[in-house]
Amino acid sequence: MDNAKTEKRQSLQYVVRYGSMRLLGVVNATESYRYQDAVIVRTDRGTETGIVLIEASPASLESGEESVAGRIVRAQTSDDQKQVKHLQSLLRADLAVCQKQVDTLRLTMDLVDVERLIGGERVIIYYVAESRVDFRQLVRELAREFQTRIEMRQIGVRDEAKLVADYGDCGRPICCASFLSKMPPVSMKMAKLQRSTLDPTKISGRCGRLKCCLRYEFDTYEEMSRQLPPVGAQLLTKDGNVQVIAQDILSQQLMVLTSDNRKILISSDKIVSVLESP
Repeated sequence: MDNAKTEKRQSLQYVVRYGSMRLLGVVNATESYRYQDAVIVRTDRGTETGIVLIEASPASLESGEESVAGRIVRAQTSDDQKQVKHLQSLLRADLAVCQKQVDTLRLTMDLVDVERLIGGERVIIYYVAESRVDFRQLVRELAREFQTRIEMRQIGVRDEAKLVADYGDCGRPICCASFLSKMPPVSMKMAKLQRSTLDPTKISGRCGRLKCCLRYEFDTYEEMSRQLPPVGAQLLTKDGNVQVIAQDILSQQLMVLTSDNRKILISSDKIVSVLESP
């Protein structure tokens, strides 16, 4: 019986958020944990802090969470939390040290964040650059300064916002810093289909790219659009022949042009048949 309990504990897996980039991974555990438990995890990067989200299941694995070669070491102690606060207090000084070396070496890169792992195995430098940067000398200088391994991580503008931005135009914390684990592809087609303004200044997020929220309802809009005849279709309605000139997707109505050149709005239940589709 004891062997069975031990085997069950060793087979526990949890989805954990860890690191400055709020990475998600499935890690092993020998004890039970609950949602929002603060833990110490050992990953391929080293020993770091994490937050337990859910117990891993087939559904969570299918949603795209990556298995990490690591495990939960323990729940965070008061000493761990003091160490976390201490490392956070060093951020401004760490950035200043890194920026000084970047300026000295005249490297064309913009520093975004410096992450120290709680275990001290490495310091991760996040930066943005438009072209390839030869940072070998920078790594050597910083390794001497921090006395540990230095990892350089080039990121994009969306990731930069994830690290440094706070609130969006909606007044809520930005999605990429609160719950998004992967950046969804977003295009102007999504804004057009949802009849949103096409003014880039109004549909761009803190990163300067199209807002991620344009992606959330796109699939629903697309499915509802397919249920209506396309623009240009010739229809037979209860009141005669018309041509579709626009769709009102949410209300499932159509703006149509009648045979006597009137523009009227009709509901989809007035359609008898589609005579011709473009």
